[in-house]
Amino acid sequence: MRSLGALVCLLAFLGVAACGGEESSLPTTTVSSPQATTSDEEATTSTQETTGPVVLLETAGGGEVVVPVEVADSPDEREVGLMNRASLPEDAGMIFLFDDDSSGGFWMKDTLIPLSIAFADADGVIVSILDMEPCETDTCEIYDPGVPYRSALEVNQGAFSRWGVEEGDRLTLQS
Repeated sequence: MRSLGALVCLLAFLGVAACGGEESSLPTTTVSSPQATTSDEEATTSTQETTGPVVLLETAGGGEVVVPVEVADSPDEREVGLMNRASLPEDAGMIFLFDDDSSGGFWMKDTLIPLSIAFADADGVIVSILDMEPCETDTCEIYDPGVPYRSALEVNQGAFSRWGVEEGDRLTLQS
């Protein structure tokens, strides 16, 4: 508990939003506690029911993919993201939600699995997709989409490609 307090103080010193200050320009890390998700079959079809929140991905070719997600919509949840996880269900993900347009990058500090991330604007249009590599050192690459975004969906690396999801497609969070 004492080390958590020290971390909070350090984050406050650095100006991280989790400490009640303005949103930081520091990168968002990727993890929170696991939640139940549905099976792979349920994640890849929009006709089967899932429990919990899902993201509907609509492709330009008319396809739809339903992805069970964990939601990171507070500064604390966005900061932790998918850190220290040994795995992520094959067709599941985590969506990061922001109240206003964001332009900060994401990093993979202490994230153990390779991920792909789709950044979407306020209308849900995917404006950038990047592949990100695990990083367990103190100097990790920052993955910057180079455009403003309102949400970011992380999935296992290669999933967007496998699903045929590209920039210009749309994502919608459904509870």
